[in-house]
Amino acid sequence: MKIIFIRHAEPDYSIDSLTSKGFHEAELLVTRSSHWKIDQFYCSPLGRARDTAAPTLAAHHAEAITYDWLREFHAPVPNPLDPSSLYIPWDFMPDYLSKYPELYDPNHWWEAPIMQQGPVKEEYDRVVREFDKLLAGYGYTRKDFYYTTDGSNGSSCSFMEYNGTTAACQKMAPHEPVIAIFCHLGVMMVLLSHLMNTSPCTLWHGIFVPPCSVTVVGSEEREPGSVLFRAQLIGDESHLREQGEPISYYGGFSNPYQL
Repeated sequence: MKIIFIRHAEPDYSIDSLTSKGFHEAELLVTRSSHWKIDQFYCSPLGRARDTAAPTLAAHHAEAITYDWLREFHAPVPNPLDPSSLYIPWDFMPDYLSKYPELYDPNHWWEAPIMQQGPVKEEYDRVVREFDKLLAGYGYTRKDFYYTTDGSNGSSCSFMEYNGTTAACQKMAPHEPVIAIFCHLGVMMVLLSHLMNTSPCTLWHGIFVPPCSVTVVGSEEREPGSVLFRAQLIGDESHLREQGEPISYYGGFSNPYQL
């Protein structure tokens, strides 16, 4: 299975849509996405995600299934710099992260004091539970830290000796499902943290995916019936670079590398 995550294009948050640059980015995505063989598109209900998806959906003569749980992750907590105001549960300062190292612990990140002051764990559990329902529809059932499948609609990989070295031999099933999800940076990191069994704080603070970028996760079935997911691309914006469009900084705190 392949899961393609597309972060919305450059946003105009004041109207929950896109900037003029963002609309142009969404059009440039069509050059890349027109070659995709997608079984189903999914989309956040928020305007900036829907406006990003629109040109690609039109090119594919397709409609997206909209799920509320794909909206930007919403579980506000008190702002550490101003407790009288509410804040997203990430983008913390380095000294705050150092003060509460449990934020990086996959099994205890939600126990940090700030996470206890908002519905963070409850919302996280809701989102990943709905995501697992979606994957179950494609034959992937969550079990502990991996997924089980009957092996009928994915790829399997075993190892063999080749010229004295160990090499991977991949056997493809008749059809490998491919889905595309138009969503947001925060919720994307929640879903990736679930697939990779790590704290979302590690990804929220450790990975920047530019607007209109593409992230691809693939299933690996090295043993029949047992599946792990591995990222194959993260935040790739080559479709923008190749067409001369600068990479937007929205969602980060430094200028993106433009080369």
